[in-house]
Amino acid sequence: MDKLWVYLAIATALWLALKTYRTLTSPLKSIPGPLYTLFTRLPLKLSIITGQRIHFIDNLHKDYGRIVRISPSEISISSLADFKEIHRVGTPFLKSTWYQEFVMGQAEPGIFAVRDVKQHAARRKLFARAFSKSELRRVWEGVVREKVRLAVARMKGELEGPTGDGKCDVLKWWTFLATDVAGHLMFGEDFGMLEGGVKNEYIHILESTMKGSGINAELPLVGFIGRHLPIASIRCMFRANDYLTEYGRKAVTNARSNSASSRNIFSGMLYEAEKGSSGEGGLSELDVVSEAGNLIVAGSDTTAVTLTYLVWAVLSRPQLQRDLENELLGLGESYDDAKLETLPLLNAVIKETLRLYGAAPGSLPRSVPEGGATLGGYFISEGMTVSTQSWTMHRDEDIFADADVFDVSRWLKDGNPAAQTAFSPFGAGARVCLGIHLAYMELRLAAAEFFRECRGVKLAPGTTPESMKPENYFLIAPAGHRCDIVRG
Repeated sequence: MDKLWVYLAIATALWLALKTYRTLTSPLKSIPGPLYTLFTRLPLKLSIITGQRIHFIDNLHKDYGRIVRISPSEISISSLADFKEIHRVGTPFLKSTWYQEFVMGQAEPGIFAVRDVKQHAARRKLFARAFSKSELRRVWEGVVREKVRLAVARMKGELEGPTGDGKCDVLKWWTFLATDVAGHLMFGEDFGMLEGGVKNEYIHILESTMKGSGINAELPLVGFIGRHLPIASIRCMFRANDYLTEYGRKAVTNARSNSASSRNIFSGMLYEAEKGSSGEGGLSELDVVSEAGNLIVAGSDTTAVTLTYLVWAVLSRPQLQRDLENELLGLGESYDDAKLETLPLLNAVIKETLRLYGAAPGSLPRSVPEGGATLGGYFISEGMTVSTQSWTMHRDEDIFADADVFDVSRWLKDGNPAAQTAFSPFGAGARVCLGIHLAYMELRLAAAEFFRECRGVKLAPGTTPESMKPENYFLIAPAGHRCDIVRG
């Protein structure tokens, strides 16, 4: 027994010696940051599993400045010059391996997680036309508008219906809208969320995907255990990609169908699949399955969350609500997305919502290239991870005066190029979100329809700044998981 204690003492001493050595020789030891970040990632991990990562990192920036060490191998940067260098087109800073962990072992990670520059460019080129503004308007605007009108009609029904209580959760209906739009575009059929008005299995999968992926990327062992637990809700959280693959196969089937009603975003690309390999830039069936699953996740909760915060922000400011309603009432019934894009106040509201409450404001981790790099006046060794997060960039007082204030007037003025550069709710550079034009189309059409048809509505008493405080599991969402409105 005595020998056991001796062995334990020796092992502990060796462990402490190793930790001390690594701390003293850390290539990031000169970077500002808490001492603990030299030898442990535990506080960062805890912030992730508790939904506080963006706040944790933002607070470190407030304490230590524009460059801060957040773990033994990662620094976060919030300076505009370094942000531009890291994310510029042609940058040598490639996506880190974190993205591969995030997609939880997906056989074909898809355009979101692929690291190789040439492979990413080839894949993006395949999607370029389908996701262009002109093509989306030509092919899909009618579909989006039809579903937007149904969503707002269902909201009005809850607010005004004889059996309703005069209260409506806009987060619920925006989620149904975004999911049905994404399902129609990716799979050629929606999920009937707007018609049914209740969550189905797929909604529950979407709600758990981001949380499970974020935890798995930071704690792979927890993800592995979670995938094998006999508790259905936890197993679903960490096996979301299995379910997404099943739905993704519908995209392949429907894209091959001759029926116009089952047309989807992949229909015009299917001939690429017949090449049998994605190595030359084509799409294999497995590629289509993976991309369909990834794109519907990327296009569902993101749009729903942004629309929810947009409604909350506007209804919190009665004068802004009246001004926006008046601008939209000037439209004729035949307005389209192109017309909405010309409305100054509507687009300023959308941009300010994306600045403060963009759905994916967290870190964009990149690997430092061979030979290292100098950022923020510090040399960073190759292989280290550097990240930027728009949550902090969008709250930089040197770029956005009174940065915490929701102020649409900042987008109604000219002459702030720094703000335009820092504005990155959809990422930046060559890796900017593929669905950016679709997102803007949905935001414009949905916001316009809502404030035209639901004039004078108010926030319910239970919808408070505290209930709307963002929690962060890769995406953000209101802590109260709803946003109720009532008749005015």
